[in-house]
Amino acid sequence: MPRRYPWASLPDRELLKLRIKDLKLSLNGTWLEDCVADLHEELERRGIRVRPHAWLSDEWFSSAATPGIAIPFYLAHPRLMRLERKKILDVEGGTRAECMRILRHETGHVLQHSYNLQRRRRWQQLFGRSSTPYPEYYRPNPASKNYVQHLRLWYGQSHPDEDFAETFAVWMGPRANWRKRYEGWPALEKLEYVDALMAEIGMAKPELTGRRVVEPASRNATTLATYYETKQKRYITDPPTVYDRDLRRIFSDDPRHRRAPLATGFLRRHGAQIRSTVAKWTGQYQLNIEAVLDDMMIRCRDLNLRAAGPEQQLIIDFTVLLTSKIVQSLYNRARRPWFAL
Repeated sequence: MPRRYPWASLPDRELLKLRIKDLKLSLNGTWLEDCVADLHEELERRGIRVRPHAWLSDEWFSSAATPGIAIPFYLAHPRLMRLERKKILDVEGGTRAECMRILRHETGHVLQHSYNLQRRRRWQQLFGRSSTPYPEYYRPNPASKNYVQHLRLWYGQSHPDEDFAETFAVWMGPRANWRKRYEGWPALEKLEYVDALMAEIGMAKPELTGRRVVEPASRNATTLATYYETKQKRYITDPPTVYDRDLRRIFSDDPRHRRAPLATGFLRRHGAQIRSTVAKWTGQYQLNIEAVLDDMMIRCRDLNLRAAGPEQQLIIDFTVLLTSKIVQSLYNRARRPWFAL
């Protein structure tokens, strides 16, 4: 039976006052424990000796100090997942499929650290130098075929270590058809290297052992309020500010439509649906899309635009517009956004 917590019934304003360590969370008995067990089974089937341990922390990461994986604390309880979605609009790793994708990615880091793979000359030739400083922000090229596509926002382009971890995760994936999927891509050479590398080191004794935990949730004195204030600042990016011409093509400022609903109200009603659709097709975090959507709503208000016309068609037209603006910013070299690492 899942453990019961007294804070689970608190309203948001009271829950946010608690420190992360006050939640007294554990992986034991949660769905996350089953995901880690599934990961170990996948590794066994692949003939890989290392079995990463896992613990709760404030975000996803793996450390060079231990062969394990930190999992965000909010995934350990449905109440915290609801709060995460309310504050961030996404729950990273919140479904079993996405959780497994991230676990495979982090396992790539664990294997790199466990065998010091970054010291190999061929590894450096393909992925770069692990000693390259991690940037605070990175600016990916969505059209590049030099990198696999696994986690969203073309995460493999952020650093050589992430490039390797993403490549390993694609190789590791169940029913992986990476040879066909990446045929003709320069990234295929990296996948073939990982395939040969895992056959070489699979059952070898790792250099890194132990079960140390790093920055565990059980010792984190940050309040949930502060945690979310910091996280929101990190993920929200500055959106473009000129949308008037496009908005007028969808909504109307003609006096004949003055009795039609305000465009701002229309977007409030349908914004969540539109945002979710755009996130699905662009790979952007919903919080980033929300920033652009908010800016468009401000312009709709300032221009006194009205939602005149069939509602479903307006939803489709605005979804296409928002998607095009997000994609345009990604593929326009001059306007391509920077993403927080």
